[in-house]
Amino acid sequence: MSQHYPALLIIIPLLASFFISAAGWVRPVLCFPAAFAALGGCLLVSVGLLGDVVRGGPVSYWLGGWSPPWGILYHVDHLNVLVLVVVSVVGFVNLIAARPTVEKEFPEKVAPFYTLYVLFLTGLLGMVVTGDAFNLFVLLEIAAITGYALIALGKGRAPLASLNYIFMGTIGACFYLLGVGYLYIMTGSLNMEDISRLLVPLHGSRVVSVAFVIMMVGVWLKMGFFPLHAWLPNAYTYAPSPVSSLVAPLMTKVMVYVMIRMVLSVFGVDYAFGVPGLNEAVVWLAVIAIVAGSLMALAEKDFKRMLTFIIVAEVGYMVGGFWLGNRMGLTGAILHIVNDALMTLCLFLAVGSIVHVKGESRLERMQGLFRTMPWTMGALVVGALSIIGVPPTCGFFSKWYLLLGAVQSGHYGFMAALIFSSLVSVVLFFRVFEIGFFEPLEDAHGHSHGAHGGSPAMREAPLGMLVPLWMTALGLILVGFYTGEIVGRVIGHALPATLL
Repeated sequence: MSQHYPALLIIIPLLASFFISAAGWVRPVLCFPAAFAALGGCLLVSVGLLGDVVRGGPVSYWLGGWSPPWGILYHVDHLNVLVLVVVSVVGFVNLIAARPTVEKEFPEKVAPFYTLYVLFLTGLLGMVVTGDAFNLFVLLEIAAITGYALIALGKGRAPLASLNYIFMGTIGACFYLLGVGYLYIMTGSLNMEDISRLLVPLHGSRVVSVAFVIMMVGVWLKMGFFPLHAWLPNAYTYAPSPVSSLVAPLMTKVMVYVMIRMVLSVFGVDYAFGVPGLNEAVVWLAVIAIVAGSLMALAEKDFKRMLTFIIVAEVGYMVGGFWLGNRMGLTGAILHIVNDALMTLCLFLAVGSIVHVKGESRLERMQGLFRTMPWTMGALVVGALSIIGVPPTCGFFSKWYLLLGAVQSGHYGFMAALIFSSLVSVVLFFRVFEIGFFEPLEDAHGHSHGAHGGSPAMREAPLGMLVPLWMTALGLILVGFYTGEIVGRVIGHALPATLL
């Protein structure tokens, strides 16, 4: 059965989504177990693919037995197998943590939620595994449309934020599709490997240059790369907690993967990094993204919204690291896709637990949380240390590779931005720690529990939320310890041999 793993990654959740939708009409209690089984199956398949690729090299699968370029090719190599595992892990762990909140906030929408949830992951997994440029667009739209609907399930300004996301996301998707159309005009193919081979004699064409630029702009818009990030803060802030902790860790990271895939497998590093001044311009845009995202996070008084601007800065990390154009920078960018997905998941799960108990995430309402929610805040500390870049958490190691890449390329502006962002993260999170640890907790009657007021009762999130949260927090340390294995056995084989 292992030869069918690439197809099963899409078939399992796609069929499960139909079953979940039908179960919502008959027996809603089956919706969560069906989603759990489907995403658990995807996780096992992705881990199996990781083992196959590490042991035997890339795996290719022809859908329907049609050979490429006429048929759709699913191609799993050292680059995307890592992202497949990350998407599967985040989706599965977050599903477990989401159940208490889903049952509490919208019990009448359990079936639509789990159907959209599984379809969203179907789109993301398909985007990562496909080797067809147009098929990637189709799966991108599956993920996007279900993402819009999930965000719109929130209250207050969530529907308006989702509408704004729809407008910006549609523009980004149109840019990508237009670029694919230009490539099809020039090559007559949609298979990525075939396009790459046919583009070699056409690198001087203006049509190819236009296709490259508009595809990059479309992908940057979808990932929220500054200054194309305007949709991101509101969408992730006003979405329900289980949606924020799913979309925020995955959507931007998968789009960073798409950017890397387009450059490495379609246009080629010689073409992309050979455009005069392009590398320098993109890296400086990344510097601005890192600095601007960090400063905007400083101005926020809502913890959840603060995290959204940290994501803007983190996108700058990955885009800038990739466009440094050297082996260390690319290693750091790919490793940070993994690390940032886990770090973001950890922090948003912690916020979800706080919102589940407190009903909000404003910083001023987080007094005394180290006493009332010690397990949640302990995991939050681990996630914060990883964002800051403290060893042995995984965030330190990807930042280290990015710093080495900046030094190797002589781009000290990018290096300074990385250090600046880490220092700002120290200020951001220690502000949260100060409020949660030192400021007295006020009860419903306005009385504070200070040094002489007795100890407040502990009121933690449900165990179904704490266990996934701590699994993720410990995963940040575990991935840090195994960074050498990840880089040496997986990421190192994903990079072109021509890179220095």
